[in-house]
Amino acid sequence: MLATRGMARSPRPIPSPDPSPTSVTELLLIRHGETDWNREQRFQGQADVPLNDIGRAQAERLGARLAADRHDALFASDLARALETAAPLAAHWRLPPGLLKGLREQHFGVLEGLDVPTIKVRHADLWARWLEHRGDFALPGGGESLRTFHARVLAAVRGLAEAHPGRRLALVTHGGVLDMLWRTARGEPIEGLRRCEIPNTGLNRLRWKNGTLDIETWADAAHLADLPPQPPTNAGER
Repeated sequence: MLATRGMARSPRPIPSPDPSPTSVTELLLIRHGETDWNREQRFQGQADVPLNDIGRAQAERLGARLAADRHDALFASDLARALETAAPLAAHWRLPPGLLKGLREQHFGVLEGLDVPTIKVRHADLWARWLEHRGDFALPGGGESLRTFHARVLAAVRGLAEAHPGRRLALVTHGGVLDMLWRTARGEPIEGLRRCEIPNTGLNRLRWKNGTLDIETWADAAHLADLPPQPPTNAGER
């Protein structure tokens, strides 16, 4: 694990403009299924990459597992891999997903679509800076800094939770989004290497109450037990 300097910590609890003393919003957060770019360890970011055959099988397993566990609302990132993952759930629950750009993956600018060996050759200087995992570093070509990304993710999740007090929401999103929420709930720095496991179509159950985000269970992927092992992840191919 790389050492980081000047780490910025996410605030906990998260300020809420009008907290209710009793309402709890249950959040089921799900990473999209596998893509070919996951297998190739390419930076996906906001590139619109579809699921591969394994990813589609994962999504079907997800839908079957949760068929009888209907939630009050279903939301998804508007990127193809999230929408394809949400489709079996939507069919089982007869609940069309609401699309939310705020649940998109972090934008990685000029690195999107490239694997690490290619990046090291074409963008050695950017790769070196990326490895520092600084909160305010944004890649050229429209990239988001960790700080900007973190703020976007929290605004999206806060907005959903506070618009649905006391309800059960399912959100299909991306590894980077889940990483930001894990760090927030744990009071961990937003900078530095990922410290949590985030399997494709894994189930992550959180609770939002009075502006505070808490984790109940994390990285439950029991429905994938006999599928091919998932590839290792890096911070860019989420």
